[in-house]
Amino acid sequence: MSDHLLIAVTGGIAAYKVCEVVSTLAKGEREVRVVMTHHSQQFITPLTLATLSRHPVYTDADFWQPTHGRPLHIELGEWADLIVIAPLSAQTLAKLAHGFADNLLTNTILASTCPVLLAPAMNTDMWEQTTVHRNWQQLMGDRRYHSAPPEAGRLACDRVGMGRMAEPKDLLIHIESLLYTRGKRDLMGKHLLVTAGSTREHFDPVRFISNPSTGKMGISIGMAAFHRGATVTLIHGPLHGHELNVTGLNPIPVTNAKQMRQCVLDEFTQAHWTIMAAAVADMKPIHYTSHKLPKASLSNTIQLELVPDILTELSVLKQPHQLLIGFAAQTGDSITPALEKLRCKHLDVIVANAIDQPNCGFASDTNEAVLIGSRGHRHSIPLNSKLHLAHQLLDFIGQI
Repeated sequence: MSDHLLIAVTGGIAAYKVCEVVSTLAKGEREVRVVMTHHSQQFITPLTLATLSRHPVYTDADFWQPTHGRPLHIELGEWADLIVIAPLSAQTLAKLAHGFADNLLTNTILASTCPVLLAPAMNTDMWEQTTVHRNWQQLMGDRRYHSAPPEAGRLACDRVGMGRMAEPKDLLIHIESLLYTRGKRDLMGKHLLVTAGSTREHFDPVRFISNPSTGKMGISIGMAAFHRGATVTLIHGPLHGHELNVTGLNPIPVTNAKQMRQCVLDEFTQAHWTIMAAAVADMKPIHYTSHKLPKASLSNTIQLELVPDILTELSVLKQPHQLLIGFAAQTGDSITPALEKLRCKHLDVIVANAIDQPNCGFASDTNEAVLIGSRGHRHSIPLNSKLHLAHQLLDFIGQI
């Protein structure tokens, strides 16, 4: 059975961004309906969103017409599994905060019980008004409402500051999370420490030893936990690609294994769960040369030594209330080495990840894995998005 998504558009220039959201969701075989306020139609036409959603758009003109069935706002409110309001204007924000019901959208919100994702967009001065923040904080105190907060940047009015609506790709990630969790915040009060990406072990200013990890899996874990209410600290190596958004994850960037080790040790005592998804180097050059080495001398110059094992150190420091989770990225048989790593490093969970399978492992948007607990219980996750795998991993950890 497909998910039912109700996308609500209010008045604001950022309405154009919703086209990508609606189009992507509809192509993903989800049932999408769109509600537009009167003012939103000054920025984008109902015809555009009707075409992209493959369904007529609902407006106040439909709300005030007599129907032969149940009231439209009741039908839409009961139909929706998730309501997304993007962009959310200051006007509609105020209406929601005070329980107004003077148009189709606000009546539908009051007639529904599903989660609501809010994506505000407005001028910086408007967003920073005391009354606007009071209304925003009031809604954020209601666990039904979820936040895709505005971002900083150049606005349509040429002001540079906070107020840009969250980008479509980030909204789609949050939507995927909420459709999985149905809005539950089961990780509230938990502090998660997550590592992501690769490390770079330089032997001169322009060359280094590394691996293909992009950080997508670790960031997906961090985002999934954040969407479920956790406080997340993300320690990450160099991330490949500007599409990786770590907003809200308390990011700590590092370059090499030594820096990652120190940052992890600094943050570890505060964490309830530590998930080591980073692909940390196993070896590093013994010597670093401050000038670029001649090509002819490389084979005689580079000597390697082992990098300290961060997971092993953490297993010694771990307290009874803490859980420690590792990844085993393998080719061929992924289970046997994962079990050995689980045992030798005294982990609570190991994620066995066969990176030589199609569309799995480094740089891919999808992954598959076998989750193995220290008591022998297992859960196989077939090929899916990395965000979906992250949520299943969090479920698995939560059952320990």
